[in-house]
Amino acid sequence: MDATIVLDDLKHYPVLLKEIISVISPQHGGTFIDCTFGQGGYSNEILKFRDTNVIALDRDIETEIIGLSFQKKFPDRFFFKNINFSKLSNLKLKNLNVKGIIFDLGYSYVQMKNQKKGLSFNSLGDLNMRIGLNDFSASEVVNNLSGKELEKIFKYFGDENNARIISKNIIKQRLSKKIRTKDLVNIIEKSKRKQNYKTHIATKTFQALRIFVNKEVSSLIYGLISSAKILKKDGILAVVTFHSLEDKIVKYFFKSLSEHKSISRYRPKIDQKKVSFKMPLKKPITPTDKEINENPPSRSAKLRYLVKLEDTFDIESDILQKFSHLIDIENLSLKL
Repeated sequence: MDATIVLDDLKHYPVLLKEIISVISPQHGGTFIDCTFGQGGYSNEILKFRDTNVIALDRDIETEIIGLSFQKKFPDRFFFKNINFSKLSNLKLKNLNVKGIIFDLGYSYVQMKNQKKGLSFNSLGDLNMRIGLNDFSASEVVNNLSGKELEKIFKYFGDENNARIISKNIIKQRLSKKIRTKDLVNIIEKSKRKQNYKTHIATKTFQALRIFVNKEVSSLIYGLISSAKILKKDGILAVVTFHSLEDKIVKYFFKSLSEHKSISRYRPKIDQKKVSFKMPLKKPITPTDKEINENPPSRSAKLRYLVKLEDTFDIESDILQKFSHLIDIENLSLKL
């Protein structure tokens, strides 16, 4: 999921590019992993520095053409794999000197405008929302899951306050016809009170469906865990988020690795496990006014990063337990 925003056919705008480069410092060389390759904005900038190598991943099949063009241009320095970053551990990178790992969790302008993907409420035809080789589409979700199940998805993945009424109206309408993109937008508009919304009235519901269809919660969690293990001492894990749920997950994971857990006052301090990471900044880095003016979709971007303090493949985080209720909601897909 790459948030490189394409405002015209010639220019690409990787979000917070200068800030990412400043954080990971590729000028010193090393191997970097771009977990959301997209159109190659970050990878291209890293490869401008000598003695750098990039391993790039992306779940979107359509990025493979761009990946292959990079491999021709940088045959000894660039490697592309068309997989979800949740499978990062499958690449067996334990012995590589990985200096930095980057995640950009947004969707590109090209992806949002692709009618076949059906990611946007402006799309025509059936609801799709699949990025990569998914087992099911948003159409199957909306037209098959129960009202209560849909309500959970909209509430927890989209923070939609009107989740219940939207779900009820979906159930009513699908009794007479299959719900397509335009139908869902109309249902949402009729279900919500008319007021001045900062974003499109269907934004939260469509966000929830994209997260559910692409299993973004579990993918992010497993991707973060694998990244923390793979990094070497002084390596940087940098993540750009675009909505509150993914930022909440990243923030919690970073804090769980960089802070001592509270222990009983009756236990000796010697039992307290040494932390292996540090989070230099408590607050996220956000785009400048200049970047937002040039690239309005970047306005919600937040960059957080973590530094590994020692070489260890063992990490301790209760992130899976913390967000198990969200993974349980993802598992509703087993009914499809």
